[in-house]
Amino acid sequence: SELYSYTEEPELSTNRRCFEEDFHAQVQGRRWLELDGAQQKAYVMRLLDGLEVVNRDKRLKVARAILYLAQGVFGDCDNEGDVLHWSRHNSFLLYQLGTFTAFLELLNMEIDNSQACSSALRKPAISLADSTELRVLLSVMYLMVENIRVEQEADPPEWKTCRETFRMELSFPVHTEEPFALLLFTMVTKFCSGHAPHFPMKKVLLLLWKVLLFTLGGFEALQAMKVRKREELGLPPLPEDSIQVMRSMRAASPPTYSIELMEQQQQKRGHRSRRPLVKQDSLDIYNERDPFKNDEAGVDEEENDDVDSGIEGELDLMERDAIIPVMPAQRPPIERVSFPKGLPWAPKVRQKDIEHFLEASRNKFIGFTLGQDTETLIGLPRPIHESVKTLKQHKYVSISDIQIKNEEELEKCPMSLGEEEVQETPCEILYRAMLYNLPQYMIALLKILLAAAPTSKAKTDSINILADVLPEEMPITVLQSMKLGIDVNRHKEIIVKSISALLLLLLKHFKLNHIYQFEYVSQHLVFANCIPLILKFFNQNIMSYITAKNSISVLDYPHCTVYDLPELTAESLEAGDNNQFCWRNLFSCINLLRILNKLTKWKHSRTMMLVVFKSAPILKRALKVKQAMMQLYVLKLLKIQTKYLGRQWRKSNMKTMSAIYQKVRHRMNDDWAYGNDIDARPWDFQAEECTLRANIEAFNSRRYDKPQDSEFAPVDNCLQSVLGQRLELPEDFHYSYELWLEREVFSQPIRWEELLHYH
Repeated sequence: SELYSYTEEPELSTNRRCFEEDFHAQVQGRRWLELDGAQQKAYVMRLLDGLEVVNRDKRLKVARAILYLAQGVFGDCDNEGDVLHWSRHNSFLLYQLGTFTAFLELLNMEIDNSQACSSALRKPAISLADSTELRVLLSVMYLMVENIRVEQEADPPEWKTCRETFRMELSFPVHTEEPFALLLFTMVTKFCSGHAPHFPMKKVLLLLWKVLLFTLGGFEALQAMKVRKREELGLPPLPEDSIQVMRSMRAASPPTYSIELMEQQQQKRGHRSRRPLVKQDSLDIYNERDPFKNDEAGVDEEENDDVDSGIEGELDLMERDAIIPVMPAQRPPIERVSFPKGLPWAPKVRQKDIEHFLEASRNKFIGFTLGQDTETLIGLPRPIHESVKTLKQHKYVSISDIQIKNEEELEKCPMSLGEEEVQETPCEILYRAMLYNLPQYMIALLKILLAAAPTSKAKTDSINILADVLPEEMPITVLQSMKLGIDVNRHKEIIVKSISALLLLLLKHFKLNHIYQFEYVSQHLVFANCIPLILKFFNQNIMSYITAKNSISVLDYPHCTVYDLPELTAESLEAGDNNQFCWRNLFSCINLLRILNKLTKWKHSRTMMLVVFKSAPILKRALKVKQAMMQLYVLKLLKIQTKYLGRQWRKSNMKTMSAIYQKVRHRMNDDWAYGNDIDARPWDFQAEECTLRANIEAFNSRRYDKPQDSEFAPVDNCLQSVLGQRLELPEDFHYSYELWLEREVFSQPIRWEELLHYH
């Protein structure tokens, strides 16, 4: 349903009309659903032939008829389930007959259509009408990708092979030199450069996200790939499956509401009984009250927030229904979710941490260090032996560590190690294709994200992302204005959702494929101001963003195709649907927090950016959203900066500190909570980023720049053959040759004695 704006809704019936006019002329007195497979194929083949005509309007009519098929021939269906069933069935049929390739050619033609670009550039206001052809083409492609991508148990075997073929076709380009995703990235940059303001950006971004999801794989596929890769590298298995741990996590704040009332009744002075309805791990006893509400009123300036407590109450009730079912009184409250006793995450230790620990211990007890030796423990007291043993038990070597080490070796001895074997994965092919314009792609995505963020004020220089939502006729009545207002907000939310999702997917996949590919993307995001941009995004009332009701459920596809629309009134629009959350916005927020985590983790200079941009109060406000996954990523971002926020902050935010302790993974000798190990050396932020950049550039040039005359190529030592080679000289060489000889050779005195010095 997010593929279509509400202003596009009348086009659904246009698609139907285009299909039925043609269909009834060909097949008398029957419906699409009544045809057998062969007849359906024959009809689609005829339609595809119609795409070959020169007349643009005729082509558009045929494309609309195909879109109607992909939308599930809703004119013949009685309910939403049927529409979705036929949409899926027809998508496979269309793909098998080569529709995607035909539409790809049309899309390329439309992108290069300079006439449409120039007419859009001349218009004072761009509307839906400017992108009609592109929207039809992208919609068909999106429906095919999305329907074929999603697996269902009942899929026949030919559909499964079809899915694999399609995945290969999108990942490994055959006819062109580039994967399909690259074409969409090019559309994004062309749009942002102002050369094609009529491109329907929302559809392009949604399609790009789904194509990446299909070709690279989602998070569960990624987790499986990670497990497989660790096995191949001979690394021990992961201590836990992070997706599963996350699923069983509870939000850190129990509903204050009714529980508070119960507790007040049960409370004896100074003693508080255990709540009967908790499904949380054993460390939760401290957590009797909301851990993010401050006891010390007035200590913390960011607490007097203008959050409507009504919303919070509503959320609390919602959460209690959804996640904390009240246990019957007679059952003892010992039955818990199957959760490991203690903390949810196994602690991790890096090799570097063990080295630092031993270095400090040796300095203290022996007075000298042994570099990277972690085996020799002579002269160190017994407790240190125990500590080292514990650290080694929890040592975690990541795939990235191995990749960095291999890279160092390849840089050191390129001759003896020879060419490395690079696996041609979809991810590798995409990176190679994106490499040379990657900075532009990142800047373009962030520009659009900025324009779509709810905190952005409409500036004259910001790009217009509403080209594919504004109708030709601007609204006249209050009702139309309200409807358009909802549509515009929803449009922006969907853009934020797709950009946040595709950036996170790219970062995660590149990180697994090669750490320096990930570092290259993340460094360009940081250079393009991604960190302050995300913080700016969160500097709003996140509670109201997550409970925003920017949707009109009766107008959503497929509902609007099978049911008669009720009369829309201002009241019914204001009431919105009955969802308490806007899951789309929650998804976007979690994605953006995860991107921020990816950019700042283990990067000191970027952690300091979080401190400098005063992110702590912004992040603390985001903790009001009682959703475990979102809280986890906020707490991670707070954890990496607590030691720089000063003692007073830590003292007045002890509840937050406890939540970090309880929810975030521990690094054994990371002094995050006290900040005692901040030594006085001034950090050189530039140096950190520059070293990283040098490593990335060395990696990119070694792996992707294939030099023609490498310094390792054999040298021709024979004077005859060197002088006998024919050299291509520029045309003007003959004219200026004598002048050059005069200036550079004859007029320069030759100092023979210096020549002798060199030898």
